[in-house]
Amino acid sequence: MPTSSFALRWAYNFLGLFYPNLCLACGKGLPPRQEAICLSCQFKLPKTNHHLHLENAFTERFWGRVQLQAGAALFHFSKGGRTQRLIHNLKYEGKREIGVKLGQIYGYQLRQALVFREVNLIIPVPLHPRKEQLRGYNQSAAFAQGLAHAMAKPWLKDGLKRLEYTTTQTQKTRLERFDNVSEAFVVVHSRKLENKHILLVDDVITTGATLEACALKILELPGTKVSMATIAIAE
Repeated sequence: MPTSSFALRWAYNFLGLFYPNLCLACGKGLPPRQEAICLSCQFKLPKTNHHLHLENAFTERFWGRVQLQAGAALFHFSKGGRTQRLIHNLKYEGKREIGVKLGQIYGYQLRQALVFREVNLIIPVPLHPRKEQLRGYNQSAAFAQGLAHAMAKPWLKDGLKRLEYTTTQTQKTRLERFDNVSEAFVVVHSRKLENKHILLVDDVITTGATLEACALKILELPGTKVSMATIAIAE
């Protein structure tokens, strides 16, 4: 092995003692120059393939509630699984880069579906400013950024604004969740959204109450259409 290669590997291994490069899905060590998700997890993560079907488990959650052009999640979410570890790292461990990475991965897949290619603008579900300040970023905006890059579409971080610091959605029913967020959002740049097909994105869909509240605000604008995409869908 050339001396320079040996030195680089030694330096990488030494730094790894203090700053381990770990897969954010399984926690195992990553080889040099591989980022965020190991190849094994990229293969084993539970993909939904929603984007291949106009009607799917994602769109079913909005039947009779919101007129969607399309809806899809990248992964299935289950407690204790690889997807949960990814989401936890994204939301609570400061790993903003995983949102961008997953957006890029999914963006290249969504480009294969005609309805998603017709999207004009990508908008993330916003956090309340206080929560975003505490977290340091909006995880849904990181996902939107990655999607925009892969899909070659513009995105607008502040297309929607969250007015209310709502209570946690955990343990609430679908109706309680919707009541909790139904008046929490407003459109900020209405002219930038009018007459556009909007891709509304979030990290996880559970009941869909938050996405529903945001979509209904967008659909109040003339000529708008809405599709949705999330990193994961909870069963």
